Amino acid sequence: MSAADAHRAIEAVFRIESPRLIAGLMRMVGEIGVAEDLAQEALLVALERWPGSGVPDNPGAWLMATAKHRAIDVKRRGKLLERKHEELGRAAETADAPDLDAAIDDNMGDDLLRLVFITCHPVLSTEGRVALTLRLLGGLTTEEIARAFLVPEATIAQRIVRAKRTLAEAHVPFQVPHGDELGARLPSVLEVIYLVFNEGYSATAGDDWVRPELCEDALRLGRVLAALMPDEPEAHGLAALMEIQASRLRARVGPSGEPVLLLDQNRALWDQLLIHRGLAALERAEQLGVERGPYALQAAIAACHARARTGAETDWPRIAALYEELADLVPSPVVELNRAVAVGMASGPAAGLALVDALSSEKSLEGYHLLPSVRGDLLLKLGRRDEARAEFERAASLTKNARERTLLLERARSCFA
Repeated sequence: MSAADAHRAIEAVFRIESPRLIAGLMRMVGEIGVAEDLAQEALLVALERWPGSGVPDNPGAWLMATAKHRAIDVKRRGKLLERKHEELGRAAETADAPDLDAAIDDNMGDDLLRLVFITCHPVLSTEGRVALTLRLLGGLTTEEIARAFLVPEATIAQRIVRAKRTLAEAHVPFQVPHGDELGARLPSVLEVIYLVFNEGYSATAGDDWVRPELCEDALRLGRVLAALMPDEPEAHGLAALMEIQASRLRARVGPSGEPVLLLDQNRALWDQLLIHRGLAALERAEQLGVERGPYALQAAIAACHARARTGAETDWPRIAALYEELADLVPSPVVELNRAVAVGMASGPAAGLALVDALSSEKSLEGYHLLPSVRGDLLLKLGRRDEARAEFERAASLTKNARERTLLLERARSCFA
């Protein structure tokens, strides 16, 4: 393996392990900035050593043990808070021969959930909460977060820096909140978890169409949250939505990793266990809630697809009605774009195109590749092939995902195949 290949492999491992690493270090040192710095230092050591020695069997534990060494070194230089010296001193007793199997312990799932609630603390702006949590727990770059929010990358970078500084100044405790405070932070936590899941389900950038490890992290957090809040309908609604969507992951990519769109998927590959779990969580959410919240509504839409044995059997009128209900509850250009797709399937492409064209002046969708992609699909169905090809090409120029770009260019070429 070349040095460049080794570095790419190490960075991929770090991206997967960094949320757990930062969460465990946060419990140890008590400050997000310090925890993230220690994690980055562990990465630098890995970049120095692993190209020669190879990636360890348990890379997460190796990184945690290395980060703990670094934390001890920082303590010895007097750069950690005095209240953490005793904990670090105990860690120092085993520093010379770390137990890698125990380096990431059984508290890691709880640590991740605690870290989510810390990064969603009310002292932060809503935008800051989501951006920081995506950065620390999702391992997303500022560019990926910016695309998720349809805002400039510099704006996200500023939000993250500001959020870290605010949390450090407020001395936010490393714990899950209780009572009214828990309820106040829940909407932001739900949003963060779902955005992490969505980045795994449909990656905004890079060479992979899906990143299952992000979906798994989000699913785990969502399940823990639903267990923590058994009477909260939206926690179950989010869990239902993610379970049902995750059931399609194997079918979303072809043999070479190429994207497979929903109506082209082999439904025999859909994970029936995850669908069953999702439908059960949706039933729980609907039993608890007087009215369905946004996640329960999206889960109900996903359930329509899950229940259809073939694409032709999909209940598109119901999906369109659910999107209309969702748009009334949480108005959003992206929701309206999704509604346009459903209307196009239920009432014909001309009806869908009229809704898409009504969104053409939305500034937040100017760089959103799915707008021209959807428009191209509707135009193609109407036989307007020249216009469709131009829209697919425009969509391809806007996406940052290599697999999606290839798919869109293929669709452009197919307009005259």
